[in-house]
Amino acid sequence: MKIVDVTTFPLKLRGDDVYLGAATRENPEKSDYYTRPPWRSLYSDRYETLLVRITCDDGTEGWGEALAPVGPEIVQAIVDRLLTPALLKQDPRRVRPLWTRLTGLMRERGHLVGHQADALAAVDIALWDLAGKAAGLPVHALLGGAYRDTVPTYVSGLPVATDPERADLARNWIAQGATSVKLHLGRGVEEDLATFDAVAATGMRVAVDAHWAYDLADALRLGKALDARGAWFLEAPLAPEDVDGHHELAAALVTPVAVGETLRSRFEFKLWLQERALDVAQPDVGRTGITEAMAIAEIASVHHVPVAPHHSVGLGVVLAAGIHVAAAIEAMPVFEFQPGPFPVANRILTRPLTGGPGSFHVPTAPGLGVEVDITALLEDQ
Repeated sequence: MKIVDVTTFPLKLRGDDVYLGAATRENPEKSDYYTRPPWRSLYSDRYETLLVRITCDDGTEGWGEALAPVGPEIVQAIVDRLLTPALLKQDPRRVRPLWTRLTGLMRERGHLVGHQADALAAVDIALWDLAGKAAGLPVHALLGGAYRDTVPTYVSGLPVATDPERADLARNWIAQGATSVKLHLGRGVEEDLATFDAVAATGMRVAVDAHWAYDLADALRLGKALDARGAWFLEAPLAPEDVDGHHELAAALVTPVAVGETLRSRFEFKLWLQERALDVAQPDVGRTGITEAMAIAEIASVHHVPVAPHHSVGLGVVLAAGIHVAAAIEAMPVFEFQPGPFPVANRILTRPLTGGPGSFHVPTAPGLGVEVDITALLEDQ
């Protein structure tokens, strides 16, 4: 069984809604990407990602996906120009040796993270899909077995304009079986707390994602107030490079500090874990790949830190990969459910993934347990 082809598909799909709700642009001019103050990151009106299809000489195909919410063409170029030549004629079942080979290609040049890591993640997911299909087993079985048949989830975001509307939306989710929600905030301590209170009054368990917006002083003020309110966790409170600040914050709060979506490797997570700068680890499989995500989970277990995988705008392939990983991690309290991207995620699959606001069913078919509808993929651009 040898790899004979690697094909990449950068996608930019329209959904019924813009991710995280109606976009507030920093500049009125129309552009592909824009910032949404107070958040610093670039966003797109479309759901952008990169799919990778690896084909073997016996006709077996494996699918992977990178989390690439802006500029998927950048990740595509890395897969096409740097990774594909090292994959051709290789046995896809040798996933870990191939991971070592591929990560070594640009490692000494400082490219183990960023877009290079995103490209590696997509290829790694496709290799695990192929290995599972070759063995006739689901990926979670290849990882040592699933701890659970369903993966518990929380609703990520209440993308409406006012606190009364957010409370109403929370009640709608409760009626659909949801028990927990993460609010996308970072708009100021008082405003964040007012939103928290409005949503918590519905009976939902509430976490806060501050989108890296605060300095340490304000993060401490917010965190102490969340302590008094019994908040679930506080995600991404400070600048993503500030290990020391997160350590100081985590030490001062009862509310767990959650970090991980910006980190790609076990080496990055090792530093944060050793420094006790996070209480909940949140690797995103679309940025780490399956191989590295499992290594990160093992390092987190040494520090008795639970792993709650991050998931944002990835489509059906990376969502399935994340569910397999979440099933195979012992200390895995919850997985992120994105209501807006979920219908778009399923649109590229021949059979939709099931579950959502309360839990996901763990796929049992060989590989990732999903198949991409290539016709729909090419027509839906």
